[in-house]
Amino acid sequence: MTTTTTIRIDDDLKARIAAAAERAGKTAHAFILDAIAQTVEQDELDAAFHRVADERWAKVLATGKTVPWADAKSWLDARSRGENPSRPAARKPRG
Repeated sequence: MTTTTTIRIDDDLKARIAAAAERAGKTAHAFILDAIAQTVEQDELDAAFHRVADERWAKVLATGKTVPWADAKSWLDARSRGENPSRPAARKPRG
């Protein structure tokens, strides 16, 4: 089911939308819907990213364990070469 929502757009933005829609081969309506959908999707992806980051940070705070950058970089370098190295182990920093 779809519903109608009214938005007020100033004349300059309306003209820019029309031009962009034309370049994209879409109607202004379709262009606006796509823009809204993309913005909502990006917001959802950002929220999921932050949720994962918060969970991982909480784990670091709870355990005190991290992966040293040198180990992480070596792992990433090997992966970029197509290798399948073992993940580096998290550990508490010395000191």
